[in-house]
Amino acid sequence: MPQPIVAGVDGSAESLAAAAWAAREAVRRGLPLHLLHASNRSPPNARSDAGDAVRRHAARRILHEAGEHIARTCPGVLVTDAQVDGPASTALLHGPHQAELLVLGSHGRGGTPLLERSRELGGGFTGLLVGSVAQTVAARATHPVVLVRAGEELEDEHLPDHEGNASTRTPYREVVLGLDLADPCDEVIGFAFEAAQARGATLHAVSAWTGPSPLSLGPGEIGLLDTPRLGEEWRGFLRAMLEPWREKFPDVEVSETVTEDKAGTRLVHASSGASLLVVGPRIRETPLGLRTGPVAHTVIHHASCPVAVVAHD
Repeated sequence: MPQPIVAGVDGSAESLAAAAWAAREAVRRGLPLHLLHASNRSPPNARSDAGDAVRRHAARRILHEAGEHIARTCPGVLVTDAQVDGPASTALLHGPHQAELLVLGSHGRGGTPLLERSRELGGGFTGLLVGSVAQTVAARATHPVVLVRAGEELEDEHLPDHEGNASTRTPYREVVLGLDLADPCDEVIGFAFEAAQARGATLHAVSAWTGPSPLSLGPGEIGLLDTPRLGEEWRGFLRAMLEPWREKFPDVEVSETVTEDKAGTRLVHASSGASLLVVGPRIRETPLGLRTGPVAHTVIHHASCPVAVVAHD
Protein backbone atom coordinates (compact mmCIF):
# COMPACT_ATOMS: atom_id res chain seq x y z
CA MET A 1 0.00 0.00 0.00
CA PRO A 2 1.40 3.44 -0.87
CA GLN A 3 2.51 5.67 1.96
CA PRO A 4 -0.10 8.32 2.80
CA ILE A 5 0.10 12.05 3.03
CA VAL A 6 -0.19 12.83 6.76
CA ALA A 7 -1.80 16.05 8.00
CA GLY A 8 -1.60 17.18 11.62
CA VAL A 9 -4.88 18.62 12.88
CA ASP A 10 -5.68 20.51 16.09
CA GLY A 11 -8.96 22.31 15.39
CA SER A 12 -7.27 25.59 14.44
CA ALA A 13 -7.86 27.48 11.20
CA GLU A 14 -4.29 26.67 10.16
CA SER A 15 -4.74 22.95 10.57
CA LEU A 16 -8.05 22.91 8.67
CA ALA A 17 -6.38 24.75 5.79
CA ALA A 18 -3.48 22.29 5.98
CA ALA A 19 -5.84 19.29 5.95
CA ALA A 20 -7.68 20.63 2.90
CA TRP A 21 -4.40 21.35 1.10
CA ALA A 22 -3.17 17.84 1.97
CA ALA A 23 -6.39 16.36 0.54
CA ARG A 24 -5.88 18.20 -2.75
CA GLU A 25 -2.26 17.06 -2.87
CA ALA A 26 -3.37 13.47 -2.19
CA VAL A 27 -5.67 13.68 -5.22
CA ARG A 28 -2.87 15.10 -7.38
CA ARG A 29 -0.52 12.28 -6.32
CA GLY A 30 -3.10 9.51 -6.20
CA LEU A 31 -2.36 8.82 -2.52
CA PRO A 32 -4.49 8.27 0.61
CA LEU A 33 -4.71 10.92 3.32
CA HIS A 34 -4.19 10.27 7.03
CA LEU A 35 -5.29 12.82 9.64
CA LEU A 36 -3.37 12.78 12.90
CA HIS A 37 -4.23 14.48 16.18
CA ALA A 38 -1.88 14.42 19.19
CA SER A 39 -3.03 15.17 22.73
CA ASN A 40 -0.55 15.87 25.48
CA ARG A 41 -1.50 13.69 28.42
CA SER A 42 -1.54 14.98 31.97
CA PRO A 43 1.27 13.97 34.35
CA PRO A 44 0.65 10.49 35.88
CA ASN A 45 -0.26 11.91 39.29
CA ALA A 46 -2.83 14.24 37.70
CA ARG A 47 -4.60 11.76 35.42
CA SER A 48 -8.19 10.66 35.83
CA ASP A 49 -10.62 8.56 33.87
CA ALA A 50 -12.82 11.62 33.39
CA GLY A 51 -9.90 13.70 32.07
CA ASP A 52 -8.87 10.98 29.63
CA ALA A 53 -12.46 10.71 28.42
CA VAL A 54 -12.62 14.46 27.82
CA ARG A 55 -9.38 14.37 25.80
CA ARG A 56 -10.58 11.45 23.71
CA HIS A 57 -13.88 13.20 23.04
CA ALA A 58 -12.10 16.42 22.06
CA ALA A 59 -9.77 14.50 19.73
CA ARG A 60 -12.67 12.77 18.00
CA ARG A 61 -14.43 16.11 17.63
CA ILE A 62 -11.34 17.68 16.05
CA LEU A 63 -10.80 14.76 13.67
CA HIS A 64 -14.49 14.69 12.73
CA GLU A 65 -14.47 18.42 12.03
CA ALA A 66 -11.40 18.06 9.80
CA GLY A 67 -12.94 15.10 7.97
CA GLU A 68 -16.16 17.00 7.31
CA HIS A 69 -14.16 19.99 6.05
CA ILE A 70 -12.32 17.74 3.59
CA ALA A 71 -15.56 16.09 2.47
CA ARG A 72 -16.95 19.54 1.62
CA THR A 73 -13.86 20.92 -0.09
CA CYS A 74 -12.25 17.83 -1.65
CA PRO A 75 -14.69 14.93 -1.92
CA GLY A 76 -13.47 11.57 -3.13
CA VAL A 77 -10.11 11.36 -1.33
CA LEU A 78 -9.53 8.26 0.82
CA VAL A 79 -9.23 9.50 4.43
CA THR A 80 -8.21 7.68 7.61
CA ASP A 81 -7.51 9.23 11.00
CA ALA A 82 -5.96 8.50 14.37
CA GLN A 83 -5.46 10.05 17.79
CA VAL A 84 -2.13 9.54 19.56
CA ASP A 85 -0.56 10.82 22.75
CA GLY A 86 1.79 13.78 22.27
CA PRO A 87 4.04 15.69 22.22
CA ALA A 88 2.86 16.74 18.77
CA SER A 89 6.30 16.99 17.16
CA THR A 90 7.18 13.47 18.33
CA ALA A 91 3.87 12.11 17.04
CA LEU A 92 4.42 13.66 13.63
CA LEU A 93 8.05 12.64 13.33
CA HIS A 94 7.80 9.13 14.77
CA GLY A 95 4.12 8.22 14.45
CA PRO A 96 2.80 4.84 13.42
CA HIS A 97 2.36 5.89 9.78
CA GLN A 98 5.32 6.40 7.50
CA ALA A 99 4.45 9.49 5.48
CA GLU A 100 5.13 10.36 1.87
CA LEU A 101 4.62 13.97 2.92
CA LEU A 102 3.81 15.76 6.18
CA VAL A 103 1.42 18.71 6.06
CA LEU A 104 0.68 21.02 8.97
CA GLY A 105 -0.37 24.55 9.72
CA SER A 106 2.27 27.20 10.00
CA HIS A 107 2.10 29.72 12.82
CA GLY A 108 -0.69 32.22 12.36
CA ARG A 109 -0.91 35.97 12.66
CA GLY A 110 -3.13 36.99 15.55
CA GLY A 111 -2.68 33.61 17.20
CA THR A 112 -4.38 34.30 20.54
CA PRO A 113 -7.99 33.65 19.43
CA LEU A 114 -6.85 30.48 17.68
CA LEU A 115 -5.01 29.34 20.77
CA GLU A 116 -8.14 29.88 22.83
CA ARG A 117 -10.15 27.91 20.26
CA SER A 118 -7.66 25.04 20.40
CA ARG A 119 -7.81 24.98 24.19
CA GLU A 120 -11.61 24.91 24.06
CA LEU A 121 -11.36 21.80 21.89
CA GLY A 122 -9.01 20.02 24.25
CA GLY A 123 -5.53 21.22 23.33
CA GLY A 124 -2.99 19.37 21.23
CA PHE A 125 -0.69 20.90 18.58
CA THR A 126 -1.05 24.30 20.23
CA GLY A 127 2.61 24.91 19.45
CA LEU A 128 1.67 25.22 15.78
CA LEU A 129 0.03 28.53 16.55
CA VAL A 130 3.35 30.06 17.53
CA GLY A 131 5.38 27.98 15.10
CA SER A 132 7.30 25.79 17.56
CA VAL A 133 5.97 22.45 16.31
CA ALA A 134 6.18 23.55 12.68
CA GLN A 135 9.79 24.62 13.08
CA THR A 136 10.79 21.51 15.02
CA VAL A 137 9.23 19.17 12.49
CA ALA A 138 10.68 21.09 9.54
CA ALA A 139 14.17 20.87 11.06
CA ARG A 140 14.02 17.19 12.03
CA ALA A 141 11.83 15.44 9.45
CA THR A 142 13.49 13.01 7.06
CA HIS A 143 10.78 13.51 4.43
CA PRO A 144 9.24 16.67 2.96
CA VAL A 145 7.12 18.92 5.17
CA VAL A 146 4.60 21.42 3.80
CA LEU A 147 3.49 24.32 5.98
CA VAL A 148 0.16 25.95 5.17
CA ARG A 149 -1.13 29.25 6.48
CA ALA A 150 -4.67 29.89 7.69
CA GLY A 151 -7.08 30.95 4.97
CA GLU A 152 -5.36 29.05 2.15
CA GLU A 153 -8.07 28.07 -0.37
CA LEU A 154 -8.21 26.08 -3.60
CA GLU A 155 -8.48 29.21 -5.74
CA ASP A 156 -5.28 30.58 -4.18
CA GLU A 157 -3.36 27.87 -6.05
CA HIS A 158 -4.70 29.09 -9.41
CA LEU A 159 -4.13 32.17 -11.52
CA PRO A 160 -6.92 34.77 -11.56
CA ASP A 161 -9.27 34.73 -14.54
CA HIS A 162 -9.13 37.24 -17.38
CA GLU A 163 -11.14 39.71 -15.30
CA GLY A 164 -8.80 39.40 -12.33
CA ASN A 165 -11.19 37.35 -10.22
CA ALA A 166 -10.26 34.30 -8.16
CA SER A 167 -10.94 31.07 -10.03
CA THR A 168 -10.48 27.31 -9.74
CA ARG A 169 -10.74 26.78 -13.52
CA THR A 170 -7.56 28.61 -14.50
CA PRO A 171 -4.05 27.09 -14.65
CA TYR A 172 -2.03 26.67 -11.48
CA ARG A 173 0.26 29.43 -10.32
CA GLU A 174 3.96 28.65 -10.70
CA VAL A 175 5.98 26.49 -8.34
CA VAL A 176 8.97 28.43 -7.00
CA LEU A 177 12.22 26.59 -6.26
CA GLY A 178 14.70 28.34 -4.00
CA LEU A 179 18.07 27.03 -5.13
CA ASP A 180 21.38 27.50 -3.35
CA LEU A 181 23.93 27.15 -6.15
CA ALA A 182 26.70 26.61 -3.62
CA ASP A 183 24.87 23.64 -2.09
CA PRO A 184 22.48 22.09 -4.66
CA CYS A 185 20.49 19.01 -3.74
CA ASP A 186 18.78 16.48 -6.00
CA GLU A 187 15.99 15.79 -3.47
CA VAL A 188 14.96 19.45 -3.39
CA ILE A 189 15.16 19.97 -7.15
CA GLY A 190 13.35 16.70 -7.86
CA PHE A 191 10.52 17.53 -5.45
CA ALA A 192 9.99 20.90 -7.12
CA PHE A 193 9.93 19.44 -10.64
CA GLU A 194 7.47 16.72 -9.55
CA ALA A 195 5.22 19.32 -7.92
CA ALA A 196 5.25 21.47 -11.06
CA GLN A 197 4.53 18.46 -13.28
CA ALA A 198 1.60 17.32 -11.09
CA ARG A 199 0.06 20.79 -11.42
CA GLY A 200 0.93 21.45 -15.05
CA ALA A 201 2.61 24.58 -13.71
CA THR A 202 5.72 26.52 -14.61
CA LEU A 203 8.72 25.91 -12.39
CA HIS A 204 10.42 29.17 -11.43
CA ALA A 205 13.96 28.56 -10.18
CA VAL A 206 15.22 31.44 -8.04
CA SER A 207 18.78 31.89 -6.85
CA ALA A 208 20.12 34.92 -5.04
CA TRP A 209 23.75 35.79 -4.52
CA THR A 210 25.67 38.48 -2.70
CA GLY A 211 28.81 39.96 -4.12
CA PRO A 212 32.05 40.49 -2.22
CA SER A 213 32.52 43.63 -0.19
CA PRO A 214 35.49 45.89 -0.93
CA LEU A 215 36.48 45.42 2.71
CA SER A 216 36.75 41.65 2.22
CA LEU A 217 38.96 41.76 -0.88
CA GLY A 218 42.69 41.48 -0.87
CA PRO A 219 45.20 43.34 -3.09
CA GLY A 220 44.62 42.72 -6.79
CA GLU A 221 41.08 41.36 -6.31
CA ILE A 222 39.17 44.53 -7.11
CA GLY A 223 38.05 42.95 -10.41
CA LEU A 224 35.80 40.63 -8.44
CA LEU A 225 33.48 43.59 -7.95
CA ASP A 226 32.33 43.30 -11.58
CA THR A 227 28.69 42.65 -10.69
CA PRO A 228 27.34 42.02 -14.24
CA ARG A 229 30.06 39.43 -14.87
CA LEU A 230 29.40 37.70 -11.56
CA GLY A 231 25.69 37.65 -12.27
CA GLU A 232 26.23 36.05 -15.67
CA GLU A 233 28.45 33.39 -14.11
CA TRP A 234 25.73 32.52 -11.58
CA ARG A 235 23.15 32.33 -14.38
CA GLY A 236 25.39 29.93 -16.24
CA PHE A 237 25.71 27.75 -13.14
CA LEU A 238 21.94 27.68 -12.74
CA ARG A 239 21.26 26.75 -16.37
CA ALA A 240 23.83 23.94 -16.24
CA MET A 241 22.42 22.61 -12.96
CA LEU A 242 18.85 22.50 -14.29
CA GLU A 243 19.65 21.01 -17.71
CA PRO A 244 19.48 17.32 -16.62
CA TRP A 245 16.16 18.00 -14.89
CA ARG A 246 14.74 19.68 -17.99
CA GLU A 247 15.57 16.50 -19.90
CA LYS A 248 13.96 14.32 -17.20
CA PHE A 249 10.80 16.49 -17.07
CA PRO A 250 10.39 17.70 -20.67
CA ASP A 251 6.78 18.79 -20.11
CA VAL A 252 7.70 21.22 -17.32
CA GLU A 253 8.24 24.79 -18.46
CA VAL A 254 11.13 26.37 -16.53
CA SER A 255 11.91 30.02 -15.88
CA GLU A 256 14.98 31.30 -14.06
CA THR A 257 15.81 34.27 -11.90
CA VAL A 258 19.33 35.00 -10.64
CA THR A 259 19.68 38.20 -8.67
CA GLU A 260 22.00 39.96 -6.28
CA ASP A 261 19.89 40.02 -3.13
CA LYS A 262 19.27 38.23 0.14
CA ALA A 263 17.83 34.81 -0.68
CA GLY A 264 15.06 34.95 1.92
CA THR A 265 13.91 38.38 0.77
CA ARG A 266 13.81 37.34 -2.88
CA LEU A 267 11.93 34.10 -2.17
CA VAL A 268 9.31 35.82 -0.02
CA HIS A 269 8.74 38.25 -2.88
CA ALA A 270 8.44 35.38 -5.40
CA SER A 271 5.97 33.54 -3.17
CA SER A 272 3.31 36.21 -3.76
CA GLY A 273 2.61 34.77 -7.22
CA ALA A 274 3.20 31.10 -6.47
CA SER A 275 1.13 28.04 -5.61
CA LEU A 276 4.03 26.46 -3.73
CA LEU A 277 7.51 27.48 -2.59
CA VAL A 278 10.13 24.72 -2.27
CA VAL A 279 13.30 25.11 -0.19
CA GLY A 280 15.98 22.81 1.16
CA PRO A 281 16.92 24.02 4.64
CA ARG A 282 20.36 24.19 6.10
CA ILE A 283 20.03 22.66 9.55
CA ARG A 284 22.02 24.15 12.42
CA GLU A 285 22.51 23.13 16.02
CA THR A 286 21.47 25.70 18.60
CA PRO A 287 21.15 25.65 22.40
CA LEU A 288 17.42 24.98 21.80
CA GLY A 289 18.10 22.05 19.46
CA LEU A 290 18.09 21.69 15.67
CA ARG A 291 16.79 24.69 13.75
CA THR A 292 16.42 25.56 10.08
CA GLY A 293 18.84 28.10 8.66
CA PRO A 294 18.02 31.77 8.08
CA VAL A 295 16.58 31.41 4.56
CA ALA A 296 14.11 28.65 5.49
CA HIS A 297 13.29 30.49 8.72
CA THR A 298 12.45 33.64 6.74
CA VAL A 299 10.19 31.95 4.19
CA ILE A 300 8.43 29.80 6.80
CA HIS A 301 7.44 32.96 8.67
CA HIS A 302 6.75 35.34 5.78
CA ALA A 303 5.90 33.49 2.54
CA SER A 304 2.38 34.10 1.26
CA CYS A 305 1.93 30.59 -0.19
CA PRO A 306 2.45 27.06 1.22
CA VAL A 307 6.11 26.24 1.83
CA ALA A 308 7.64 22.80 1.21
CA VAL A 309 10.73 22.15 3.33
CA VAL A 310 12.58 19.22 1.77
CA ALA A 311 15.15 17.38 3.88
CA HIS A 312 18.41 16.41 2.22
CA ASP A 313 21.80 15.00 3.16
